[in-house]
Amino acid sequence: MTDIVALAEANQRKAREVIAKLRVVEAWEAVGAEAHLVGSLRTGLLMKHRDIDFHIYSSPFRLSDSFAAMAALVADPAVKRFEGANLLHTPEACVEWHLWYDDGGEEWQVDMIHLVKGSRYDGYFERVAERIEAVITPWQRETVLRLKYETPDDEKIMGIEYYLAVIRDGIADYPAFVQWRKQQPADRIIEWIP
Repeated sequence: MTDIVALAEANQRKAREVIAKLRVVEAWEAVGAEAHLVGSLRTGLLMKHRDIDFHIYSSPFRLSDSFAAMAALVADPAVKRFEGANLLHTPEACVEWHLWYDDGGEEWQVDMIHLVKGSRYDGYFERVAERIEAVITPWQRETVLRLKYETPDDEKIMGIEYYLAVIRDGIADYPAFVQWRKQQPADRIIEWIP
């Protein structure tokens, strides 16, 4: 298990280096927004899937600010592609931005969700991360990292699925996790706070 933990820690250091090189927080602050790290990197559970998640808030929400921050980010020649989705008129009340950053041959995906303050998910995923950090045991942390490590690289699984399976339901190995996932509803935002 030590090798898996060491790999996770190394990848988390690299992720933080990518954030600093890309100047994610600074790009959003320049337009008056706050960028909050969420997801696997925030909880210390990033393993081998190179994905960094931010939730961003500004008040008032201006679409032009969102585009200005992204223009600054994608000006970096290491950003190889990016995409966005306007979900302002949905219950999510946000604009989703995704970019792919080439860090010396390693591709990192940076997901930035620019939310309307006061909307349904304002602060929600930050609270999820805080609770996971507060309740996860060392055994659960190592189990989550091992399950993530054993997941095939082409398999797309949300981090919250691992946490729910391990923390709430006591799943301890990858075959049991695969069976557990088959019993869960698919294609949804999982709303669970431990």
